Amino acid sequence: MKNLVSTSLFVAAVAIGASAFSPAKPESASSVNKVNKATLVEPAKWSIDKAHSTVKFGVTHLVVSEVEGSFKLFDGSMESTKPDFSDAKINFTVDVNSLNTDNEMRDKHLKSDDFFNAEKFPAMKFQSTSFTPAGGNKYKLAGNLTIRDVTKPVVFDVTYGGTVTTQGKTKLGFKAKTSIDRFDYNLKWNKATEAGGLVVSKDVDLTVNVEMNKA
Repeated sequence: MKNLVSTSLFVAAVAIGASAFSPAKPESASSVNKVNKATLVEPAKWSIDKAHSTVKFGVTHLVVSEVEGSFKLFDGSMESTKPDFSDAKINFTVDVNSLNTDNEMRDKHLKSDDFFNAEKFPAMKFQSTSFTPAGGNKYKLAGNLTIRDVTKPVVFDVTYGGTVTTQGKTKLGFKAKTSIDRFDYNLKWNKATEAGGLVVSKDVDLTVNVEMNKA
């Protein structure tokens, strides 16, 4: 009898020890997903305040001066989860038919197949691939720019103007600048001056000033 009791106690002790060192039961996939979803940060969404934004361009004319123009119709958005916007995703579109240089004949020429061919390619598009802090309030905005039927990578130098809350709305401002070679996008019209320079330069400066509203 004494041996039987001793044996029973030994077996019970082994069973308790084994359960103490057994691996914990893994969490189910559904419980893990619930935790992950709970910790996700919803992206902040921003839209263009068109009344306080501009899209402008400038080209050298006859080598000695500069002609400027703008696009009156455009739209864009940004999404970001980080306070420094370093993961921002930015999309922008421009209505080519809204081009304006304050000269009807010149505008008609720019919309023709010599340049934009606005009838066939009515929109310019930009989609970002990265938005990298460059120190202070500066950023490098890289992405793909589509003009006509050509898409090429481009990098904008961006200045962040700040964020403010007014009348219950949160707003921020950016100024983005870059220069492109219009020949790369089949804006092909080319005529030389008597001195040999181009009547209209191949380099086009783009400046985008945007004020954005937080959704």
